[in-house]
Amino acid sequence: MRTIDTIQVGDSASFTKTVTESDIILYAGISGDFNPAHIDAEHAKNSMFGQRIAHGMLSAGFISNVLGNQLPGPGTIYLGQELKFVKPVFIGDTVTATVTVKERIEEKNRLKLDTTVMNQRDEVVISGTATVMPPKA
Repeated sequence: MRTIDTIQVGDSASFTKTVTESDIILYAGISGDFNPAHIDAEHAKNSMFGQRIAHGMLSAGFISNVLGNQLPGPGTIYLGQELKFVKPVFIGDTVTATVTVKERIEEKNRLKLDTTVMNQRDEVVISGTATVMPPKA
């Protein structure tokens, strides 16, 4: 567990995952988002992407993984997130979610972090900023 006292601007952590068809189906079942762009291959063939895409929030969830498990880590409270979905994530893409501390607000026990998800081609698929409350010592 890391507290605001041990976290510095520029600290960074990442999580990498290959997105599978199972991930997309399970996410649809959990979230209730059965948009055919995600689950219907025939429909998706005629879409602007030509194939099924992963839910944007599935990939955004990998940011939450980093925040809750690594930086700051267990006990972190997620207060806010701004996201920009830049490119689609396809079945079989390997994405890496990275968070980097950009600001410490010690008097409020808050951190602002740059959040980025990139695919295996080093293309940004999601960019944004998170605000979190790290655990106290």
